[in-house]
Amino acid sequence: MRRLLLGMFLLMLLVPALAFAAPITINGTVQGFNCVTQGRTCPIGQEDPLVATENVFVLLTPDNKYYFVPNVDRAVMARHVAEQVQIKGDLIPQQSSIRAQSIAVSRNGQWRVVWSPEMQRTFTDPGTGAYPYRQP
Repeated sequence: MRRLLLGMFLLMLLVPALAFAAPITINGTVQGFNCVTQGRTCPIGQEDPLVATENVFVLLTPDNKYYFVPNVDRAVMARHVAEQVQIKGDLIPQQSSIRAQSIAVSRNGQWRVVWSPEMQRTFTDPGTGAYPYRQP
């Protein structure tokens, strides 16, 4: 009986640690991390030379909170600088980050998915024969 109670107690201690991510959808704009944290004028678009100097991009919400998106490549985020985006994924509040499951961009009032892990695998999985891999 003591082992059962001890086991249940340990499980209760572990449950909060296991439940670290919560599914969420957040809307905002993609901005450079340095711009956001230093209060500078951020790039106005992809053509802006300031985009090349940014190493990390974040999702900036209308209430000026920002979230890192660590599982999305910098090039994908840079492609959508200053655009209205919607990111669905798991929120990790301790790190102010989102593990993205999809990124959608607002086009003509509708959300169009421009990135997902499945889309990423299409281009990186050697089994699909897609760029950058070639069929023999």
